[in-house]
Amino acid sequence: MENAKILVIDDEKNILESINMVLSYENYPVETASSGIDGIESFKHIRPDIVLLDVKMPGFDGLQVLQTIKQLEPLTEVIMISGHSGIEEAMEASRMGAFDFLEKPISREKLILTVRNAAEKAALMRENVSLRTITERKHELIGRSPAIEKLKQMIDKVARTQSTVLITGESGTGKELIARRLHQLSQRNKRPFVQVNCAAIPDELIESELFGHEKGSFTGAFEKKPGKFEISHRGTIFLDEIGDLSLKAQAKVLRVLEEGEIQRVGSAEIKKVDVRVVAATNQDLKKKIADGEFREDLFFRLNVVPVYSPALRERVDDIPLLVDHFVRFFTEENNYRKRLFEPGVIEAFTHYPWKGNVRELRNMVERLLIMTDSRTIGMRDLPEEMRAAPEKEEFSFARFREWKDFKHFTEMRFLQEKLEQFDFNISRTAREIGIPRSNLYKKMEQFGIMTENGVKAAGEPPPGETREEESPDSAGKDGS
Repeated sequence: MENAKILVIDDEKNILESINMVLSYENYPVETASSGIDGIESFKHIRPDIVLLDVKMPGFDGLQVLQTIKQLEPLTEVIMISGHSGIEEAMEASRMGAFDFLEKPISREKLILTVRNAAEKAALMRENVSLRTITERKHELIGRSPAIEKLKQMIDKVARTQSTVLITGESGTGKELIARRLHQLSQRNKRPFVQVNCAAIPDELIESELFGHEKGSFTGAFEKKPGKFEISHRGTIFLDEIGDLSLKAQAKVLRVLEEGEIQRVGSAEIKKVDVRVVAATNQDLKKKIADGEFREDLFFRLNVVPVYSPALRERVDDIPLLVDHFVRFFTEENNYRKRLFEPGVIEAFTHYPWKGNVRELRNMVERLLIMTDSRTIGMRDLPEEMRAAPEKEEFSFARFREWKDFKHFTEMRFLQEKLEQFDFNISRTAREIGIPRSNLYKKMEQFGIMTENGVKAAGEPPPGETREEESPDSAGKDGS
């Protein structure tokens, strides 16, 4: 890690000065503190990558400081400094998470080498955390609409069980995200999550892929290979596009579900596995059962807990949140320059049919980030079919499952219409519709109408503040 920030905590002035001189010469930015208390305060302020810490100090000693530092920032590497009499304490510090310890008098070469190694480890750990964060964000279930909130509540409840789950919904709605969330919130989250796309594997290979095979069991089987069910032992297996599974493979999956047993292709040995099965499909399995293409007994074993993944048209008010999420994700993952989406673009997105659902929206955001040179993405940057004036969508009560969904949708659309009518002037809109301005801000945030990118009138004061020209009386009239 180049230019790793270093904090040295020691009550001996000559030690502080000598370490500072050596490390500064090696181009490390160094700060020093002469006591445990001062060291913790300095740590909170500068958040160093590496701390060199004396074991023996009056008052707040090194072990206490180490414990506090690890609580504040577990990724910081701490190198303990000890005299001959402090070896036991230094070893205890190692058990508490210290990277290494240096013995006084400190060797210049040993100091530089130890700091360099600590810097490399700190850089690696932070990179791993960054990659893990990006991965988790990629698989995050985004939305605050009633449909998504209801889905999250159901996932949270089901995840704690061992029950088999069947996820249904259109292609591109995020069925994999649901499966991953089920795994992450379950007691199996330390074990593997194994995904199998049943539609992407040829029929002649699907059994080998799921259950494994022995060497020589078929042409091309040059060595024995464990199947996905074995690999996901004590974890979760996600069988995506389960409707495309062959009838022969369906019988074997049913055996796993009923008996917890698998048999490799070409082997007589029966193996036991402990696997939670989560399946998904965008097909009508009941129709496939009627057509003789899917086993009814397997359907009932899979459909213990049915989970529906809503289409994007059922959660239109999540579109601004999804766009903001995708912008941040692609910006961090690919170092794209962050761009702002104009309000008109978001409005066009909410009227577009999105036959590919969230996946199509995600691809569109990525495409615009790549192809647009200007800092702001406007209507001119959209494909022609999106730039066309949207037709008034046909209103249907059938799209709403519950009263709260209908209420949420109509309230959100009402506020959108009124805000556009008054050019997103918050004060005027609030006054015209008869609610306090602060309440309007809260509603805009709730529905995703106002995002960090700012679908907000220029010059509008934040909630709780008034313009200088507004008197208390006039502010009261519009409800602020």
